[in-house]
Amino acid sequence: MLDKEEIKKIIPQRDPFLMIDEVEEIIEGESAVAYKNVSEDEWYFKGHFPGNPIMPGVLIAESLAQTGAVAILSMEENKGKNALFGGIDKMKFKKIVVPGDRLKLEVRIIKRKGPIGVGEAIATVDGKIAAKGELTFALVDNK
Repeated sequence: MLDKEEIKKIIPQRDPFLMIDEVEEIIEGESAVAYKNVSEDEWYFKGHFPGNPIMPGVLIAESLAQTGAVAILSMEENKGKNALFGGIDKMKFKKIVVPGDRLKLEVRIIKRKGPIGVGEAIATVDGKIAAKGELTFALVDNK
């Protein structure tokens, strides 16, 4: 299990925008499984929504993207690079994610051509699908 400090050695995101807390499994270049422990102290709950905190779908998608980035950027030839969003396709949100939930994030890379790739992404809470879709990424050099 990788903790936040070990995750930061792989991907460039930092608090408050590091959206994964632990990585359970990495198969370099192929897949990753990570977790986000959704706390009532998350910065976005102040406005989304007061009195009815719900994790924004775009941040669930970002958590999935960061999980996919762990799989891609853990490869030796990609160290020091960044994985940027190229697109989100077929993303469906099926379950509301709230404080106290433990979001399981699974991404499997299904296509790669040069610096562009696609990951099949699924987020679950207690075995129930919260979101699923495909994320396109583009590898770029960090400046």
